[in-house]
Amino acid sequence: MNFEIIFVLLALVGMIGALIWDGLRPGMVLLTVVVLFLCVGILTPKEMLEGFSNKGMITVGMLFLVSEGIRQSGALGQLIKKLLPEGKTTVFKAQFRMLPPIAFISAFLNNTPVVVIFAPIIKRWAESVKLPATKFLIPLSYVTILGGICTLIGTSTNLVVHGMILEAGYEGFTMFELGKVGIFIALAGIIYLFAFSNKLLPDSRADRYEEEEEEGNPGNLHRVEAVLGSRFPGINKTLGEFNFTRHYGAIVKEVKSGGQRFTRDLDKVTLHEGDTLVLWADDTFVPTWGESSVFLLLANGTDGTEPVSRKKRWLALGLLIFMIVGATVGELPAVKEAFPEIRLDMFFFVCITTIIMAWTKIFPPKKYTKYISWDILITIACAFAISKAMENSGFAALIARHIIGMAHNIGPYALLAILFIITNIFTELITNNAAAALSFPIALSVATQLGVDPTPFFVVICMAASASFSTPIGYQTNLIVQGIGSYKFTDFVKIGLPLNLITFLISVFVIPMIWKF
Repeated sequence: MNFEIIFVLLALVGMIGALIWDGLRPGMVLLTVVVLFLCVGILTPKEMLEGFSNKGMITVGMLFLVSEGIRQSGALGQLIKKLLPEGKTTVFKAQFRMLPPIAFISAFLNNTPVVVIFAPIIKRWAESVKLPATKFLIPLSYVTILGGICTLIGTSTNLVVHGMILEAGYEGFTMFELGKVGIFIALAGIIYLFAFSNKLLPDSRADRYEEEEEEGNPGNLHRVEAVLGSRFPGINKTLGEFNFTRHYGAIVKEVKSGGQRFTRDLDKVTLHEGDTLVLWADDTFVPTWGESSVFLLLANGTDGTEPVSRKKRWLALGLLIFMIVGATVGELPAVKEAFPEIRLDMFFFVCITTIIMAWTKIFPPKKYTKYISWDILITIACAFAISKAMENSGFAALIARHIIGMAHNIGPYALLAILFIITNIFTELITNNAAAALSFPIALSVATQLGVDPTPFFVVICMAASASFSTPIGYQTNLIVQGIGSYKFTDFVKIGLPLNLITFLISVFVIPMIWKF
């Protein structure tokens, strides 16, 4: 092991530790590591910056705006209301109506806005029909993940791996290529949720705030649930250090954090991303802060959205369909031959869709920067550089040799399984994009040293990096529903581990049947 390999190893260990500690945003942690690699000469300035111009990264940024346009059109809110059964029903019947369509929607839209819109509506609906909301919120998050693995644009991780494949000189994924295995995982996962979620998930937990609401309400104030986002200025501060009432004009009555609920000594409670605050707020709170990036979700027991014209709704849906169909047709050999000068891929059509949405004001064009999650984009861009550093230093090749040595008598199938487990552990502890960045160069080195097609290894990274079911910290949508549903950490472990196992088994057995080594 030379100096560069040792330095990369120590830097990656430090990066993983910093991401688990969660003292800084993931983008800043990865950027710090990239700068360290630049300082010791493992990366050149050109290699450091290549990720910021990668088509996959820019496509993710554009998709944030497309998802925001669909959200603001009101189409998703109208759809979920039609899916939810009226009158008396059962948990199974309600899940049967809502989960498959939500998975389909999530195959083409960013997961977070889908959960942000659907979660409060589903919670209010469950209360109105006397069913536990806890039976629906974790399944909501999980089916958005399951839907996302079925297409190239369903999750940012797929686009990140796609971009790395192109950088490595291989042909990337087409729009529905990952669906060849993703659809089997999604179907098996949804069937599993139908069969076991009602048994494994808890009944509704009594909300102490709701019980005491009538006693201490100081006037014309209303109950609001606010899920804290990464840009909330009080992250990692106690409520005593950060005066929430002075900043936002609302009174904090309860904090839901990490599956625990705090109603006393709130000044000593430290705030984290994904925590849910139960507030007393006036009628101006939600309109004032509803579009602010400091909160992932605000729910006040009403729709909280202004009526949107049907024309705008249909235009937004039409543009989404145009983008999906265009990118799919553009990958056909006949189309490529007809337009050799232009690459009619997802990047091409998402750019057109975004510009049309901006000029037709489907999302407010003057506020477009606030709808983009810049930390995710910086994380993705730095992920490319970290992957390159692992390759330049020889670290990826060294790890690949050790993995091959461990499984030399079993062959590529065992290596595929090992790679899935490594990636999946990373994604449960850190971010899915960082997990993909760490695993990709190892996968490429394993395939190169074996002399086999690397595509099966690339696909397994996509599946493993997205399969974040066993902890609430691995995926943002899990964090959102944890607070709203007052779930404990063990609730995710109990229902999520079997789903991780299902994803693992299908990936290891199905992927080699479709993409040969």
